[in-house]
Amino acid sequence: MSLNRRRFLNSSMALAAGSALAPFSLGYAQANGVKPAPGMPAPSIVPTNGIDMAVYEQGSGPAVIFCHGFPELAFSWRNQLGAIADAGYHAIAPDQRGYGMTGGPQDPMQYDMGIFCDDLVGMMDAKGIDKAVFVGHDWGGAVVWAMGVLHPDRCLGIIGLNTSAGRPANLPPADDAQPNDIVMTPNYYIATFLPPGKAEAVLEADVLKSFEFFLSRGGIWDAEAFRSLPEDSAERQMNLLAMLQREDPPGDPFLPDEVMQYFVDTYETTGFTGGLNWYRAIPRMGPIMANAATRIEVPSLYIGAENDVILPPSSANGMEDFITDLEKYTVMDSGHWTQQEKPDEVNRVIIEWLNRKIG
Repeated sequence: MSLNRRRFLNSSMALAAGSALAPFSLGYAQANGVKPAPGMPAPSIVPTNGIDMAVYEQGSGPAVIFCHGFPELAFSWRNQLGAIADAGYHAIAPDQRGYGMTGGPQDPMQYDMGIFCDDLVGMMDAKGIDKAVFVGHDWGGAVVWAMGVLHPDRCLGIIGLNTSAGRPANLPPADDAQPNDIVMTPNYYIATFLPPGKAEAVLEADVLKSFEFFLSRGGIWDAEAFRSLPEDSAERQMNLLAMLQREDPPGDPFLPDEVMQYFVDTYETTGFTGGLNWYRAIPRMGPIMANAATRIEVPSLYIGAENDVILPPSSANGMEDFITDLEKYTVMDSGHWTQQEKPDEVNRVIIEWLNRKIG
């Protein structure tokens, strides 16, 4: 049975996480040498919701808050901060809970959607920001769409990059819903990320190899080639851990060496547990979102990527049914890491939309 990632994230059938994990906190990260991201403004440390959040910011004007995904960092928005600031906005990118210089608690149940949104609200309060446009990629996309229904009073607008908004449970399936090309099995990467320590053992064995696999073009980020693969292949089942354990995983790294090195240096210090905790708290998502609003009323933009097979542009079909003011755009010839793979195009689309809807 095919099941897309958005539905999997919302599934109440996800396995519960296990017992205690290794400590992961700001003090731990700093003591072990996590450094600020190169080429970005010096971060400030903002107390919010029980954590100390590292926040990079630039410019003045309406606030635009960028939320990264897994396994990324605020550094993933390095090409956006300056461009958005130069366009007349206050661009803000935090290392989110569990990541980079921010860190977080060891308990994976302290990583649910309500907590992620409260982290942002507390950061805004600390900086005296009433409302913001929220831009999110991958897991960050799930957070920004959640802001639109959990904290609509703090939202000027929402931009989901690759990640579409989850369809409210009270609505029937979208008329033009399309099956995902991924063949769902117990080997699906989210399921393999849930047991404590399992994914860490693979991802941390060779951090450079992990990032050369994740942050790549082609391979699993070629939709046409992906569909032609056997249904029992690790690719079609999106078994990331199995692919990573091959001598030569699929895909071609596309980032400069110095950019890749910062990701590697940071994760060699922190490990992957903080980011993996986001997956391990998935069972808490359904109850938290059950009482949320069912419509998003603020101006919204969905930016998809042609070759993202995990979060394909078709996953945004039917969003018009519950978002009052929605625009869509597809970046061609891009895989999952869209703001890093096609930064100029992404910046142009975001700035044009901001100037029309917010500026």
